[in-house]
Amino acid sequence: MSADAEAEVRAAAADLVAAFAAHDTDRYFAAIAEDATFLFPTHPGLLATRAAYEAAWRAWELDGFRVLGCRTDDTEVRVVADGLALLTHRVHTRLAAKDAADGEEVRERETVVFRRFSDGRWLVVHEHLSPEP
Repeated sequence: MSADAEAEVRAAAADLVAAFAAHDTDRYFAAIAEDATFLFPTHPGLLATRAAYEAAWRAWELDGFRVLGCRTDDTEVRVVADGLALLTHRVHTRLAAKDAADGEEVRERETVVFRRFSDGRWLVVHEHLSPEP
């Protein structure tokens, strides 16, 4: 495993989490490949593209969704092939929702697959969240 690749993935993940934590949707979605797929415990099926995820995100916002903060821990990165890496971590997110006046904290585990593109950027190509047991 290349230490440089691992460091690059960790940096890409840190930027992704920072953009998510700030509810900076432009920066957040720019870190995701157009053909990325997503599995979320709160969504009934696979979101098969970034555009589908963005549409779901906008619908959630109309329902009062907003990210108030996010932090991660127990991060592990494995570069499994040239240009392909798996990241796992625990995610602690504070969300605003219309039925929670002070927001709510959600604890999840997440697997994120990153792929290095020809321009050198590592982008998310798959994300799977599950509730933390």
